[in-house]
Amino acid sequence: MKSGNPALSDKVFNKSITRSIGESMTLQGTINKTFILLALVFATAIFTWEKTMPAFGDVAPGAGSYGYVMAGVIGGLIFAIATIFKNNWAPITAPAYALFEGLALGAISAIYEIQYGGIVFQAIFLTFGICLALLLAYKSRIIKVTEKFRMGVVAATGGIFIVYMLSFVLSFFGVTIPYIHGSGLIGIGLSVFICIVASLNLVLDFDFIEKASSRGDVPKYMEWYGAFGLIVTLVWLYLEILRLLSKLNSRD
Repeated sequence: MKSGNPALSDKVFNKSITRSIGESMTLQGTINKTFILLALVFATAIFTWEKTMPAFGDVAPGAGSYGYVMAGVIGGLIFAIATIFKNNWAPITAPAYALFEGLALGAISAIYEIQYGGIVFQAIFLTFGICLALLLAYKSRIIKVTEKFRMGVVAATGGIFIVYMLSFVLSFFGVTIPYIHGSGLIGIGLSVFICIVASLNLVLDFDFIEKASSRGDVPKYMEWYGAFGLIVTLVWLYLEILRLLSKLNSRD
């Protein structure tokens, strides 16, 4: 089993089997944990949304909005790394990750909403719509996860990650990679491609979790880890859809 999501790797699940005692990971348990993490993301996102949205008559984001973004990104990264390397901590670190990620997402979403009214509702609707559609397609086997499918999605995801990291490093030297952030046809095309790759990672996550749950020897705490992996992909997809919609709106 392989997933394009680095949080859901073979090594993580195989390593956890040696510590399996008592109840095992189940599909329903992972679904339940996913809803809990989503609720935590929304809880803190609503908080920072309200803090970031400008007061009546103002046109700029509320004070401290970028501080919420930084706190959420840094805190989320710390707990994400902790969850990946210490997956038995997932019952604690996964909810903490969700709370911090919500801090960042609420502020980021509000900043986008200030610039392009209505964009956040569209992005949320599209994110969960895509997730549901792909889940149905996966369960009905319209989309089959073959080895070639996995390799293609993993390779594309790795390429996107390298480009993003290169863009981040070059930004410190005042250098930007052409088209990535542009609203031209090439920039929009790239965003569409990245959204498709992020969406296909959801299919790999569904497949990975289903197969891990059916093994019967994966410990119960891995339900939190599997849910964490899904949230990571959903957050990535949501942010990419926001970027795409902002590019489309900027052309109006």
